[in-house]
Amino acid sequence: MKIISKFLLSIFVLICFSSSAQQKECYQIKTYNLKSNAQLNVTENFLKAAYLPALKRIGIQSIGVFKPKTFSLDSITKLIVVIPFKSPKQFFELDQKLAKDRVYLQAGADYINAKYNQAPYERIESVLLTAFSNHPFITLPKLDSPRSERVYELRSYESATEAIYNTKVDMFIGGEESKIFDRLGFNPVFYGEVVSGGKMPNLMYLTTFANQESRDAHWKAFVDSPEWKALLKMEKYKNTISHMDILFLYPTDYSDY
Repeated sequence: MKIISKFLLSIFVLICFSSSAQQKECYQIKTYNLKSNAQLNVTENFLKAAYLPALKRIGIQSIGVFKPKTFSLDSITKLIVVIPFKSPKQFFELDQKLAKDRVYLQAGADYINAKYNQAPYERIESVLLTAFSNHPFITLPKLDSPRSERVYELRSYESATEAIYNTKVDMFIGGEESKIFDRLGFNPVFYGEVVSGGKMPNLMYLTTFANQESRDAHWKAFVDSPEWKALLKMEKYKNTISHMDILFLYPTDYSDY
């Protein structure tokens, strides 16, 4: 197991960093799938009182915790946590450090020591990403609207093949799609290439808005922009997305942004 972990660490390091490239963050997106208010309460208490404080003691800052804006009554409730890591090493050493943190173990005891028939969640999904080279670090949004009104839009773009996916990434960087977001004030938190997840090849990014009206107005301005229309006409950027997922979120009161 140690050999496998070291191998994965070396691969992740090569993906996240190169000798000539600027250092950039890596991200983990953890999705807690919950089916009851009891599970929600236990998991939220764990995140708020134990997990986030422990991460910050390790030096991990700017952690986002979000809930979906809407979901049907019979659906699984979700808690989504975005964790930035300064390096792959910091990610791979996290569980070992948490296991030695007595304050964390005590504060999170109800969650950590939950019985098999009282599990605090149904499943945890995890996606690992490396930041885009032109947006290497998380940028905290500058919003002053009530948290419940904010719209944080998490998008996932899948591509049919790895080569086509690389073209879509180039559309953001070389084609400067992300610069349109910057110019129009989309408040992007991160852009990331998925290096481990269930929908590869794909990229994900998070943009933020004061409310739904602001979100809709920003996207209309994007679609109507001459830069975007010019990109759409370029033959090399056609058919780069095979599937798209959009999730509207709002930050919890204990989220860092």
